[in-house]
Amino acid sequence: MNVGFVSLGCSKNLVDTEMMIGTFKEHKFNIVNNPEQADIILINTCGFIESAKEEAINTILEMAEYKKRRCKYIIATGCLVQRYENELKKALPEVDLFINCDSYEKFWKKVEEIIKAEDNKENYSLNYENRIITTGDKMAYLKIAEGCSNRCTYCAIPYIRGPFVSRKMEEILKEANELAKSGIKELIVIAQDTTKYGIDLYGEPKLSELLENLCKIDGITWIRFLYAYPETITDELIQTVKKNDKICKYFDIPIQHISNDILKRMNRRSNGESIRNLMNKIRKEIPEVILRTTVIVGFPGETKENFNELYNFIKEVKFDKLGAFMYSKEDGTPAAKLKNQIHPMTKKSRYNQIMQLQKEISKQNLKNKLNKEYLTLIEGKSFDNNYYIGRTYMDVPDMDGVVYIKNDFKEVEKIGEFVKCKIVDIRDYDLIAECVNEYALK
Repeated sequence: MNVGFVSLGCSKNLVDTEMMIGTFKEHKFNIVNNPEQADIILINTCGFIESAKEEAINTILEMAEYKKRRCKYIIATGCLVQRYENELKKALPEVDLFINCDSYEKFWKKVEEIIKAEDNKENYSLNYENRIITTGDKMAYLKIAEGCSNRCTYCAIPYIRGPFVSRKMEEILKEANELAKSGIKELIVIAQDTTKYGIDLYGEPKLSELLENLCKIDGITWIRFLYAYPETITDELIQTVKKNDKICKYFDIPIQHISNDILKRMNRRSNGESIRNLMNKIRKEIPEVILRTTVIVGFPGETKENFNELYNFIKEVKFDKLGAFMYSKEDGTPAAKLKNQIHPMTKKSRYNQIMQLQKEISKQNLKNKLNKEYLTLIEGKSFDNNYYIGRTYMDVPDMDGVVYIKNDFKEVEKIGEFVKCKIVDIRDYDLIAECVNEYALK
């Protein structure tokens, strides 16, 4: 039988999908990319905010249309199922099997129940060893923990995924070594809060030690880590990033707001002063660092003064990368019960103001890159074949911009290689470059 997959939501969810693909492949199923060819379609859903829920339900309904042709079974997994399984069973009879996150240890046993397949394997759980990488030959995500224990008042993740649980360091390093042996050159370390890694297992944060160990792995050129909460970024971590050439000088720090009043209502552990001090410290220690953040506008009780404080802070700090979200009222979260919910039109207006400001900041930041040279990982070609498309240390896949490199290389395959490029022009969020050394790294 042929199986097709749709993975929605974050990169952590994608790693789960890759383990699901690996499990089906281990049981001798064929993996296909075209739903027209699939006997089974699995949708791994996201249920983080309202727009993600809508996307997940629409995708399930879209995939269910293929049951009118070849497809026999629709399977839905992931966060939306974890959160609303009973409601979904009533609302979506097109789905043959729902598997929530708590049931992943019995993943294959549940699949067998509907497809009537039997074998002698005793391993029913999803596991990292079977994982099939879907992000190309050179980059892979490395998930180091599940869940979250921060309990921010707006966030449903602790209710969906449970408390923060670190993976053992030896297991992570074993997986990283195997990825390197398979040809992976870039590792992106992910968790809901990477800076909390190890506290539950070892009694203290161990992200710095983990990164140091990852740097020792032969074959890995770039290492990144995403979602570093400001209150747990230590001097040790900053120095680890500073001194290790393999670690990209890039901090993704979701501050969410700068107003102390709003941060307190969000149940965030940082405050405006500590956030300001942290940004200044990182930039002082690592001048070439890229700072990325996310903010929420329209949180319950956010006054015009609170918003202006956030706006002016962004204007002052000039983040290299920034994502903004309009507050989404999520079932079961403390913030959903707060008074002074903000009107949708006000949220939209504030969101637009932040994004327009960031567009101007980004344009100026990119201008500062002109005529500078950067190591760039080539990932593909443009549709017209006039450019190679790559990323520098400044760019995270699917979050940031890319580098368009004029296709004036010799007639050799460059995809998956590192080249040295000179920036010659800019677009809104992307860079245009020329190759100055097409054999920068092997």
